[in-house]
Amino acid sequence: MRIVVALGGNALLRRGEPMTAENQRANVKIAAKALASLAEKHELIITHGNGPQIGLLAMQSAAYKEVEEYPLDVLGSQTEGMIGYMIEQELGNILPERHYATLLSMIEVDKNDPAFQSPTKPIGPIYNKEQADVLAKKHQWQYAPDGDGYRRVVPSPQPKKIFETKPIEWLLEKNAIVICAGGGGIPTIYNDSNQLVGVEAVIDKDRASALLAKQLTADFYIMATDVDAVYIHWKQPDQAAIRSASPESLSAYTFTEGSMRPKVEAGCDFAHSSGKTAGIGALEDIQSILQGDTGTQINSKVKNIVLHKQ
Repeated sequence: MRIVVALGGNALLRRGEPMTAENQRANVKIAAKALASLAEKHELIITHGNGPQIGLLAMQSAAYKEVEEYPLDVLGSQTEGMIGYMIEQELGNILPERHYATLLSMIEVDKNDPAFQSPTKPIGPIYNKEQADVLAKKHQWQYAPDGDGYRRVVPSPQPKKIFETKPIEWLLEKNAIVICAGGGGIPTIYNDSNQLVGVEAVIDKDRASALLAKQLTADFYIMATDVDAVYIHWKQPDQAAIRSASPESLSAYTFTEGSMRPKVEAGCDFAHSSGKTAGIGALEDIQSILQGDTGTQINSKVKNIVLHKQ
């Protein structure tokens, strides 16, 4: 099978952890152990988030006054290289006989996407209200609530096209494990001169990964996160985990923006357009998600929502 796995931010940095290279490597090592079980039997394409990392780079860039701040597309490409390197190395320590490649991935977005007028994508560290207000005034950035704190928010336009599909195919033919579309890929637009240029945005990695899975005709798309399934009535007395559902049946429910909603929408998009299955669940359950034993399965053939038995 050809499988696309989108690693959630918890695979690289857990909430509240200092953003050190050591912490990120320790978490990548855990993720690599889970991924290795899939890589032994299947074609594997890995994507990942980069919200904390790109936010940190943006802060470091803003602190250096000798030159203008680096744009988000350039910072995003830096995170793709850094995180891809760690994933390659840790997976290579487990499966040294395999080939690995990290590809910088440019993704086209629409320059008129309404997301540019309404930033919603959280990046960077979590701050209290006072800290966020100071940073917002200093850098002209926007901040929004995130749990008990605040994070910077930037535009998150819809992905339209991934430019590196052919090189990915070539690498898969050579039995390579490919890491690509990291952080949702590098957002690019065609300007008025029909030149491809970067743009100040961060594409949602689950939506970009769904597009990647479709363009590569993947057999299964897994979104590995820090919860065991998608829940209806989340954090309510009647909350329940969804075992399987169709895209149509999920449309009747509301999920948290910036958290589970993009995952559900990405899974529904892939399942609806490909006729294949998207799975959402915990990183450590990745093998059983593929087998349909845990997590949430989204497939157009499912008639009604099926809940996990308590």
